[in-house]
Amino acid sequence: MSNVYIIGVGMTPLGKHLAKSVKQLTAEAVDAALTDADIGRQAIEAAWFCNTRQGVLEGQHGVRGQAALRAYGFQGIPIFNTDNACASSSSGLMQAFAALRAGIYDTALVVGTEKMNFPEKRDQMFEAFKGSWDRDLAEEHLRTLLAAGTGLELPPEAAAAAGGERSVFMDIYAAQARFHMKTFGTTQRQIAAVAAKNHTHSSLNPYAQYRFKMTTDEVLADRLVAWPMTRAMCAPMSDGSGALIVACERAIERLGRRRAVLIRGIGVSSSSNRTMDQYDRHLTRVAAQRCYEMAQTGPEDLDLAELHDASAIAEILHCENVGLCPYGEGGSLVESGATTLGGRLPINVSGGLLSKGHPIGATGAIQLFELVTQLRGEAGERQAPDVRLALAENGGGFHGLEEAACVVTLLERPGSAPKPRSVGAFE
Repeated sequence: MSNVYIIGVGMTPLGKHLAKSVKQLTAEAVDAALTDADIGRQAIEAAWFCNTRQGVLEGQHGVRGQAALRAYGFQGIPIFNTDNACASSSSGLMQAFAALRAGIYDTALVVGTEKMNFPEKRDQMFEAFKGSWDRDLAEEHLRTLLAAGTGLELPPEAAAAAGGERSVFMDIYAAQARFHMKTFGTTQRQIAAVAAKNHTHSSLNPYAQYRFKMTTDEVLADRLVAWPMTRAMCAPMSDGSGALIVACERAIERLGRRRAVLIRGIGVSSSSNRTMDQYDRHLTRVAAQRCYEMAQTGPEDLDLAELHDASAIAEILHCENVGLCPYGEGGSLVESGATTLGGRLPINVSGGLLSKGHPIGATGAIQLFELVTQLRGEAGERQAPDVRLALAENGGGFHGLEEAACVVTLLERPGSAPKPRSVGAFE
């Protein structure tokens, strides 16, 4: 089967784009990706459009992609709509990747666009999050998660977070954080260090929603959301779009491979009936195993990672799940400075979801925008040194004790010689 490459990337700045529509945001990202690939619209043979909110907040159901892309000028090509919660656009990439490897198409567009901010529909903005878990089992799942963190002595201020406006997922992440703290001794300060690091990184990213630095103490002093999570440890609601153009080997021969980035592997998983202490069955670990197996490599070979830090604890959990450190050592890893730009293994140099922003259906494509930019050596002030192999981990929704979906993708720098599987690699 053919190799598949990313040949063009584009994204919008992230933030509150109250005056822009889904169609306008999509056009901006697609324009940038086509320009980056140095091809015209007519070169695209199929498209995947990824979005989670437009049906809930604007009543545009069913044919969101056909509406957004027809407005751009695409006619006649196959257009597929992908909604897989926060993992929507990485899932769209997986589908396009499979179609190109199978020889069905030579080129494809994957675009994720999200418009989450509607001040006049604020209740609906928060209610929309509940569509990304099992509505029938939601209360049962939340009770199980909250019980997992019991036994940890909470400070007096923990009660102050009861009530207030927030995504229900922040309660879920807070429960996961308390379990990790109880089980491994992870501290609130270590969790805050993730947010401080990612704010520092995003100050270097012109596309980021938040471009100001925060210290660990400032993160801890921010408004409490759900203990131990303060507001600065939680990703914002973001509007924006990210687009990827992919091509098979045959198309690369025509279009040129100088800046093409190889998709070395993709692994996808869904949640399972496991207990909290069955870490090796976490869906992110399963997706990572599948990705490493396809790529015939392991975490020891990675130079950079973008992890799904919808909350600060999530970066700690997922650096463990993808094998960047043993279970229980994610907090110590970030505290050591190893994951900071200039460290041994930089994580979320874009600023991550926490600070760059989190436009749900676009997040996976935007993670890959960052990796492609880094692998090409074009990231400017936030460029990590000598990036050859980079990983993106993108989770979506919740079901049971974990996310409902996960996609892990490995990209390789143009012109890199394939590296054999590492001795003692992740299993």
